[in-house]
Parts: sequence; C-alpha cells; structure tokens
Amino acid sequence: MNIPFEVFREPAAMRARAEDLRRDGRRIAVVPTMGALHEGHLALVRHARARADVVILTIFVNPTQFGPKEDLSRYPRDEAGDLAKARPAGIDLAFCPSAEAMYPAGSQTFIEVRELQQPLCGASRPGHFAGVATVVSKLFHITRPHLAVFGEKDYQQLAIIRRMVRDLDFGIEIQGVPIVREADGLALSSRNAYLSAEERRAATVLHRALQSARAATLSGERRGPALEALMAAEVGGESLVRLQYAAAVDPATLRPVPVAKARVLLALAVHVGATRLIDNLLVEGLE
Repeated sequence: MNIPFEVFREPAAMRARAEDLRRDGRRIAVVPTMGALHEGHLALVRHARARADVVILTIFVNPTQFGPKEDLSRYPRDEAGDLAKARPAGIDLAFCPSAEAMYPAGSQTFIEVRELQQPLCGASRPGHFAGVATVVSKLFHITRPHLAVFGEKDYQQLAIIRRMVRDLDFGIEIQGVPIVREADGLALSSRNAYLSAEERRAATVLHRALQSARAATLSGERRGPALEALMAAEVGGESLVRLQYAAAVDPATLRPVPVAKARVLLALAVHVGATRLIDNLLVEGLE
C-alpha cells in the first residue's frame, strides 16, 4: 500500500503516524539530517529505502549542538529544495519541526555519552555531542523507527549514537553508510557551500593527507604519533588550511593508539578559511 507523502511539524502528530504504521506491521527507517541535502544525504535515503517499508526524513537544524561562536544563524536552510531532492530518492514522510516544538520552554534534560564525547571534535566543542545525543534521542522517540541511518563522515557522532542506543536499550538498528566524495576526494558536506573556489581547491588536502597516512600504515608504519605527524605535515602545506587535529585512534574508543593493531581510524578536523571541515578514513586488516 502506498503511503501519501506528508510533512509533519508537531512531534505528537509525527509520533501518532509512526505508531499507526508500526501497528500495521511496517518496518520504519529514519534518516536524521539538518537539511541542506547533498548526494551524501541522498545515499542515506537510498540505503534506508532498500531496507525498510517506510522512510522518514527529518530536517532540523538543532540549536543545542552549536556553540556560541558557531554557524547556527548562517547554516544553510532550504526545506523546499531538500524535499524536492529527497522525495525521488525514496522518502515517504518528513518531520520538519521548529526549535520551539522540539525544545518546549523550560527544557533542561540532556543525554551525555561521557567517554566517547570527549576526544576528537569533543575536545574543542564542549556540549556539542550532548546536543547531538539528546536531539537524536528525541527524534527516535518521535519517529519510532526500527532502523536509523547515518553517514560515516561524522564517525564520532555515529559511535556516540550507537553507544547511546546500546546503553539505553532503544532497540533500534543503527547503520552507517560510507562517505560520499567528489571526484577529487573531498567529502561531501553541507558546509562546502561556504568555500570560495580557492578554498574549495585547498580543502582537498584532507583526503590527500588521509590517503598518505593510509599508504604509510599499509606499508608498515603503525606508530600512531608518526601517522598523526604525517597527516599534520600534509595539511600544513596548504596555506589556506589550519589544522585543528590530526588523529590516529582506536575506532571503538576513539582514544589515541600508540601502535595500530588490527585497525585504526585516521581522522582530521581543519578550518579552511572560516569553515570547519572534518574527514576520516578507517584502515582495517592490519594483522
């Protein structure tokens, strides 16, 4: 049975619709986003479409995950354009709430995944991952999915959500989808729209640095600090790019590895001009 496309804005109405679908025996997948959709997001939708009866896209620019000096006010927003892209990719329903609907006056409850939120991006973005975990928890309660799909570009976010779901017994299957890249290796990101032509060219250094470290790892360099230094040196060769961190970490704990064993996550965060970008690459099969 086809499901008429609808856009929901109130949590209670979205939850009621999802509950009806569950009672009908439908398998629900949710794809949480902040909008400004690109091909990476559409890959998540297509992944969900192949694995569920009903696909719900959420679009919500979550204020609690932005710091006071971050880009909440200028974060790109284009709901109509996003829905026009997402519908052909396979969504059935959309949940596009306001901040007031998601955070009623007096809201004071947050979820923290204490250890996984500390390293990598968490070190420079206090409160960010508490905002992420909290809003994703709320979206799960509202959309009632069996399956949720996230991109692997935000590897730390994905790890935190998986841990939250396990620790709090959500009973939701979490699936990650590989990073979608441009032909020159740049990972797709909504923030790429901020880049000038020259900055866009410079941003390809992230992928080059990760690939250089991967090649070194596969050639026998397993010392974490040496891999980090290699990535930092590569990034340092681009005058428009300022390194925030270059990390070689355990994919499970996200803590630095003195020596890589079976697998290692190579991760970068940089500022290209005023725009913060992240990227990562998982290297496996080292033993």
